[in-house]
Amino acid sequence: MRTLFALLRTLSLCLLVAVPAALARQTPAAGAAWQVLRYELTVTPSAGDERAIKVRAAISARNVGSGAGNTFTVRLAPEAKVEGASAGGGAARLDRGTEARTRLQTARVTLPARVEVGGETNVVFDYTLPVTDNSGLASVSPEGTQFLPLSFWYPTPNSPVSQRGADYAPFRLTVAAPAGETAVSAGRAAGAGQFELALHGQPFFLTGRWEAVEGSGEARNVSALVPPGATAEERKAAASLVELAAAARAFYAGLLGPAPDAPVRLVSVNRGAGFDMGGTILLDGAVFRRPKIDSVTALRVADAVARLWVGGAAPVQGEGAGAVREGLARHLSTLFVEKQFGRDEAEAERLRMALAYATVARRDAPLGQLNPAYETYFNSVVNKGALVWRLLMDAAGREQFLSAVRGVLAPAGGRAVTLAALRGRVAEAGGERVARLMPPLFDLPTDTDLLVGLPQQRPGGWLSNLRNAGSFEVEVPVRATTEAGEQLTVTVRIPAKDFGEAFFKTAGRIARVEVDPDKLYPQLDYANDLVPQGPNPDESTEQARILVAQQPARAETLAREVLARAPGKEEARVVLARALLEQNKLDDAEREFRAALDRPLPTPSTLAWTHIGLGEVLVRRGRPAEAARLFDAAVKIDAEYASTLAARAARLRAEAAAGSTPAPDEQIRTAAQQLDAAILTGKKVGVEAQLVAGELSRFAAGVVGTQPDVWQTRVLRTEPLGANRIAADVSLNIRSLGQTRASTAVFVFARTPAGWRLADIQFLEEVR
Repeated sequence: MRTLFALLRTLSLCLLVAVPAALARQTPAAGAAWQVLRYELTVTPSAGDERAIKVRAAISARNVGSGAGNTFTVRLAPEAKVEGASAGGGAARLDRGTEARTRLQTARVTLPARVEVGGETNVVFDYTLPVTDNSGLASVSPEGTQFLPLSFWYPTPNSPVSQRGADYAPFRLTVAAPAGETAVSAGRAAGAGQFELALHGQPFFLTGRWEAVEGSGEARNVSALVPPGATAEERKAAASLVELAAAARAFYAGLLGPAPDAPVRLVSVNRGAGFDMGGTILLDGAVFRRPKIDSVTALRVADAVARLWVGGAAPVQGEGAGAVREGLARHLSTLFVEKQFGRDEAEAERLRMALAYATVARRDAPLGQLNPAYETYFNSVVNKGALVWRLLMDAAGREQFLSAVRGVLAPAGGRAVTLAALRGRVAEAGGERVARLMPPLFDLPTDTDLLVGLPQQRPGGWLSNLRNAGSFEVEVPVRATTEAGEQLTVTVRIPAKDFGEAFFKTAGRIARVEVDPDKLYPQLDYANDLVPQGPNPDESTEQARILVAQQPARAETLAREVLARAPGKEEARVVLARALLEQNKLDDAEREFRAALDRPLPTPSTLAWTHIGLGEVLVRRGRPAEAARLFDAAVKIDAEYASTLAARAARLRAEAAAGSTPAPDEQIRTAAQQLDAAILTGKKVGVEAQLVAGELSRFAAGVVGTQPDVWQTRVLRTEPLGANRIAADVSLNIRSLGQTRASTAVFVFARTPAGWRLADIQFLEEVR
């Protein structure tokens, strides 16, 4: 029951479940087609307990279709109550409906006069949008208000699955934030609650309470918004992230030209993390509690800053737009990671992208035809897209490739960026080889699979046979490693669906051969790129992880085998350290944990498990108080469910052993008792009164539906999450439907005008 990151690119599937992939490509009908030039939006939260917003939305649009138009149709959230519309300064006829494939509400306005091709119109809508249950896309609560584009809170002609793709345009947004709250959006702040984005974006906003950590010098115009009451460590982490964003902006300015005119904001949020638009980036609050920047956050910030150029300065439109907006931005991000953190960290990210893409490669559509109607869209456009642009840069030459990208991204009279235009410019810069690569990489499904044979000794050296099972020719490096550790690399051209040979001139005995060691080519399967073939590194690491507790010696062997093949695989190093710990090899375990922790850019999971592991080492050395501090750090890292659950349990044990468990907050103890009493009444209205409005509706329905005879909450420990949120480790004793069970949970309470109320249940685990 833990609140998950509301990633924009994942949550869009909520819209698209009703959209068959067969509809993804459609031929547009002759007639008007509207391109948004500008949005003007004014938002006012409803008064009292009504959980809704009132909106006036003005849209300026141009007819870019093939014929004149006398109607203007927008799409909007189904719950919106459209009260009226005007066009050309006067009242207009309004017809409402529902779009079958997206289930969005449609509002069609009859224009006062026909608008010819190239002509413009202005349409205004007035409506109210209520929110029943809060989500990462739309929420109204005492903690603040949040509306992201995929909630379809504002009217717009095109949806993400429209032929032209979603609408991006400059916007002006005015939000009347409730007293004591601050509004946040993208663009220049033009006054209290007013924002002007000159770049192309999609309107969104948040309201809430934050404190600003402002950058200076090279980081001017970059800020982080952290919750009130943030600790010194959190503010220090915020300052580090501000510097990272500023470094990314300076790096891209060197590659692509002067930075677009937009401030960069890093905003701590409880939900919706992963979204970015126009330089504003939503980050989970845990990011600011981590002891160092992790790889996921670094890429997220780098991606968002790159999109100031890629899609911000000039809109990205047309078929295959995701390969540019998402894929090119991610490729540029890995270049920044390489410059900022080193080549090894960039290669680790590229390997993760390759392996992530391989999970969907066999059912993927051509990259140049993908839109969000395809289930593989977000995996493919980010991961395959970045790999493809990297391959093309390698083939064309870095400077030639970046020169071509600069030429296409440079805004000129509002010209849109298209995949077709970028392909043409890169092909022109890269020459014949790049031109040959373009069609199969963008226009065909992935079918490349490169295989390498065991090396055979020949006069003067060693030979390995190669096979290309794909439908286009590849020119690929092949690397051999001798038993003495010497590495030799040759480049081989392998025709489509044919064989090739790699010959290594060496007297040393070849121990290993790998085709495409840098994983330049998107493939169906990367396991057969290496001989002698061993177990798949990911599968071996997972197997070792499973065996850690029961067969630690076997887990150690498997982890060492993985690290021998992939020394940079930090997941295997963490498993190795845990296996050594289970065997009570404390010094060895500590060394491996620290080696993983000391990487320049570890994953969040590595950060968490290394802190847990080092804490366990201290426990076994009889130092529980020091261990408790490491477990506490792992809790705050909040990497993923398993590590956070383990860290919370270990912290409670270590604090108990050290006699240092902090006394629970009395206000939270009282709030938990009030919740218990409400649950035992069996009345839903009573339970809902103890919850933050709009939160945990399924929980309320569930506890009322099961009518528990016993519901006892014991607060074990509390910790502040800023000035207005507190997390509580609790134990639950529940008897319902004739069964008694004990559970542990983490309740999150939020301060509201009515007092502390339950806002989230992050964990709920039955004790066995």
